[in-house]
Amino acid sequence: MKLKYFVPFLMTVLPLQSILAKGLGKDSLQINTMSIGNEVYNAVVDAGGNGDYKTIQDAISAAPTGRTAPWLIFVKSGDYNEVVVVPQEKTFIYLIGQDKTNTIIHYKLNVQSQPKADSKWYQNDTAAWKYSVHNPESNVYKAPGEVVTINAADFYAENISFVNDWGVESQNGPQALALSTQADRIAFNNCIFRSFQDTWMTSTRNGLNNRLYVNNCWIEGAVDYFYGGGNAYVEKSTFYNVRSGSVIVAPSHKEGTQWGYVFDHCTIDGNAAAADGKLKMGRPWHDRPIAVYLNTIMKIPVSKEGWTDMGAIPAIFTDYKSVDAQGNPVSTSERKTVFKDRNTQKDGTSKAVLTDAEAAKYTYSNVLSGLDNWNPRTLIAQNSQPFPIKFSSENLSWRAVDNAAGYIVYKNNQVIGFTKATSFPVNKKDKGSYSVQRVNKFGSLGAHSTELKVS
Repeated sequence: MKLKYFVPFLMTVLPLQSILAKGLGKDSLQINTMSIGNEVYNAVVDAGGNGDYKTIQDAISAAPTGRTAPWLIFVKSGDYNEVVVVPQEKTFIYLIGQDKTNTIIHYKLNVQSQPKADSKWYQNDTAAWKYSVHNPESNVYKAPGEVVTINAADFYAENISFVNDWGVESQNGPQALALSTQADRIAFNNCIFRSFQDTWMTSTRNGLNNRLYVNNCWIEGAVDYFYGGGNAYVEKSTFYNVRSGSVIVAPSHKEGTQWGYVFDHCTIDGNAAAADGKLKMGRPWHDRPIAVYLNTIMKIPVSKEGWTDMGAIPAIFTDYKSVDAQGNPVSTSERKTVFKDRNTQKDGTSKAVLTDAEAAKYTYSNVLSGLDNWNPRTLIAQNSQPFPIKFSSENLSWRAVDNAAGYIVYKNNQVIGFTKATSFPVNKKDKGSYSVQRVNKFGSLGAHSTELKVS
């Protein structure tokens, strides 16, 4: 039995306040009542205490409900060992990390069921049981089955790592989600997602055509580590495999899903174990799954059949214009097209080849725009050239930068302030290396200035 099948349990959880009271966050103390963001951000989170909040969950809990415009939360580099839930009513949360490799939301949990010695699956794993959300003696008992849960529409995040410590540390199952996204119009840019089994679950609970946009991200795992339903457009991102025989996606798209999973100009990579030629691009979980890989760079070899069985007959499982690490076309002539339905035990066929005209329909705008013309690329700051700063009269100053709604000021790579002005007070005796970073109106981080040493 695939452990993924008891995911619906995860909606029956304790209220968030009760969960946090059981110790799932390091410290839920609110630091200030007024934002130090100087109108650039609505709130600042700093695990070290130099912000409005020490935990990301507290910042989200304090955000207003029913927003129709972005609520900007800046998260300083730090170790955020907590479970985070964005409830349905907290729309338009924009979570902006300082640095994706050093701004890390993580926790150690999984959804192991009670150990049974005669089980063929993970239920005989007593080590995993210690960190299971089903274990009454675990500190994560009745917590969500993922480190971060997004249940609200119009969520955006950038420059953040989402990590399930059980998956990364054990390099084994059971299911250990880093992230679950269960709403419409959710976007991620320049983020990292890491676990082993089922790293990221997309819309499975409602929203047949929920939209998800992923740009320039790193998604890591070994077993069905991007799975679920909805319409996802993932571009310029890396799927990193960590074992022999890895399977990347396990879609479950119901009839009426318009586009399913679309991966455009992405990279398939992995460690030495994953590079043995046994890698599969995906397998069909439920219903009529759709997975379309366009213009993929396969840095490690994918098996000739490309896909494998699971439980359903896919509608479309295809890769179009794939190339190897040297840019040579990858043959798709032996791709799997016949799959077995688990319920009926009958075989069915799947579309495995796209014509140029068919592939041309799987565009960013077709998949994501919908009736409301959603365009999440506009959220992302466009990197401009570094700009000069100078020091005079106990102030850093610079010329206004195009499309800047504000600026972040750094000293020795540490955030020291936020401003909408083009200057910032600095004591001439306060020696160090200073820089300034442009912020757009959505909180997204743009180019840094040149570095200036004050000595």
